[in-house]
Amino acid sequence: MKRNVAILGFVIAAVVAVIWWNQSAKETGRETEGAAASNSQAAGEVRKVAPVADSLAPSFTLESMDGQTRYHVGGARDKALILNFWASWCGPCDLEAPDLQKIYNKYKDRVDLYAVNAAKYDTVRGAKDFVKEKQISFPVLMDTENKAGDLYKVFSYPISFIIDKNGVVRERIEGVQPLDKWEKMLGDVLEE
Repeated sequence: MKRNVAILGFVIAAVVAVIWWNQSAKETGRETEGAAASNSQAAGEVRKVAPVADSLAPSFTLESMDGQTRYHVGGARDKALILNFWASWCGPCDLEAPDLQKIYNKYKDRVDLYAVNAAKYDTVRGAKDFVKEKQISFPVLMDTENKAGDLYKVFSYPISFIIDKNGVVRERIEGVQPLDKWEKMLGDVLEE
C-alpha cells in the first residue's frame, strides 16, 4: 500500500513538473517576444526566444574551462553553431564525444561547436579529465550555476542544439545521434 502511494506521488510530481515546464516556456516566449521581433526583423519574421526549433536561441555568456575566454551565444553570428550540453559522468556523452570531434574537425571553418559542461552537477576535475581523455579541441564552457542549462531546458545529457547564422534554433537533439544523421542536419543548415 505504501509503495502504491509513493508511486502515485511520483506520478503526480512528474505531471506537475511537465505542466510547470510548459508554462515557463510559454511565459519566456511572451516576455521576450518584443526582443525577438527586433532581433529577427532582418529575416522579416517574428520569432519567440525558446530552446525549440524555429525559435531564437536564448542568449547567455559563459567562460571557457581555463577561465581565459568568454563565449556568447544568442543573436546573429558569422557561423552556424552546435551547442552541446554534457557531463563527464554521462555514459552517452562518452559515446558521443568522438563523433563531435570528427564533426568539429570537418566543419570548423563553417560551424562553431561549444560544449557546455553541466559544471553545477559535475566536477571540474572530472570535466578536465574527460576533455583530456577524449582529446577535445573545441571550446568547452563551464555552466557553474546551470543558467544556460535552465535557459535551454536541459534535463538530461547529452542534448545538443544546431543554431543557424541568424541565431535561430534549427534542431534540438536529445541523446546520441549517428554521425550520418549529424551530417544531414548540418547539411540542411549549411546549404543556406
